[in-house]
Amino acid sequence: MTPALPDGPPIDEAVGRLVRPYTVSDGRTRATSHFTLVTMVRATGAQTQGAFGLDHAQVLALCERPVSVAEVAARMQVPAAVVKVLLSDLAEGGAVVAGDAPPPSPDHSARPDRDLLEAVRDGLLKRL
Repeated sequence: MTPALPDGPPIDEAVGRLVRPYTVSDGRTRATSHFTLVTMVRATGAQTQGAFGLDHAQVLALCERPVSVAEVAARMQVPAAVVKVLLSDLAEGGAVVAGDAPPPSPDHSARPDRDLLEAVRDGLLKRL
């Protein structure tokens, strides 16, 4: 067994997270707010209303900067459905807000780095 994630649950390298996902969300499987995998969420910095657990605190810490629901789920190593339930709790308590990603600023002078694009292409081809 390996040590826990920072301020997180115990992780075993062979089997993964030792706490079942449904226990993290108190058995709830449906979020009360609408989130998709690409929904951007961020912490409001406001005093939260309601008692939240360790997993809520972990989600809130990940949302200090705008981040997608998928990114939060990946970093916490839990299913996205569980993260959506936790985010719903935090949104209802006023701790996070959701919104679309800001549109990229139009910088017509910027060109993609050809070397980077080729490296990504080559890496993808190796995995296929």
